[in-house]
Amino acid sequence: MTHTLATTDTAAPPRDTARLLRLVLRVDSVSTAVMGVVLIAAAGPLGSATGMPVPFSVGFGIYQLGGAAALALVAGYPVIPPGLVWAVIAVNALSAVASVVLAFGGMVPLTGFGTVFMLIGALIVTVYAALEYAGLRRMTTVG
Repeated sequence: MTHTLATTDTAAPPRDTARLLRLVLRVDSVSTAVMGVVLIAAAGPLGSATGMPVPFSVGFGIYQLGGAAALALVAGYPVIPPGLVWAVIAVNALSAVASVVLAFGGMVPLTGFGTVFMLIGALIVTVYAALEYAGLRRMTTVG
């Protein structure tokens, strides 16, 4: 009777260097979609509380939904193109700046709550941009 020993590959599976980036992009996508839906569905009550005119809230919500779809698309690539991640980081950074400008620029008649709402949004997209940058660095430097 002959016994054969099965050999097993003990090498670790390849590490997904984009794991953090993909997770952050997906969370960013979902939270952006939720905010878009809220801005559209609750435009009236939200406008009363924040001072955002309904057309502004609806337009901002549509922009958010488009952004959410783009983020989901980038996260779904088998190999995430660094150039697209740089674009995501840039859009998040610009959105943060735009939110601060809207909070203090007087272009939209925001209430005190509306100003805080915009500043919290600026903080959130700044955090996403930083996490996406960290994920991009991990993806491009580990190998």
